[in-house]
Amino acid sequence: DSKKITTERRREEVYEALTTHPQVVWNAAIVDVQTIEDTNILSAALLAMDDALEGLPCDPEFVLVDGNQIPPRLKERGSYRSVVKGDSSCFSVAAASVIAKVTRDRLMHEYDAQYPEYNFAQHKGYPTAEHMGH
Repeated sequence: DSKKITTERRREEVYEALTTHPQVVWNAAIVDVQTIEDTNILSAALLAMDDALEGLPCDPEFVLVDGNQIPPRLKERGSYRSVVKGDSSCFSVAAASVIAKVTRDRLMHEYDAQYPEYNFAQHKGYPTAEHMGH
């Protein structure tokens, strides 16, 4: 679970071990801010899950989804199961959580280089007291 790995360095190590392992098939998808604003964060997350599945180099026989919602296109494709709090109870979901978190953190570092005034490298896009004017 990415939340249980407390240092960025360790998350990067786990990410590298997962993404370079020959038996791990993975993909990450990113949804743009306009899609999030046009729908909502949950719908955008479900869309990203669908996009990530479609981008895999093979068609999975079974899909575990973290949470209680199933992405719309996955419902049409085949076998799946939602796992509430899956990132803390299922190795595959926890691994996906690490890949997603590191992918997002790397993107925030890129944004920080482009827009240093927003301090993305520090807060990684999560709300902070600084955002609230405190």
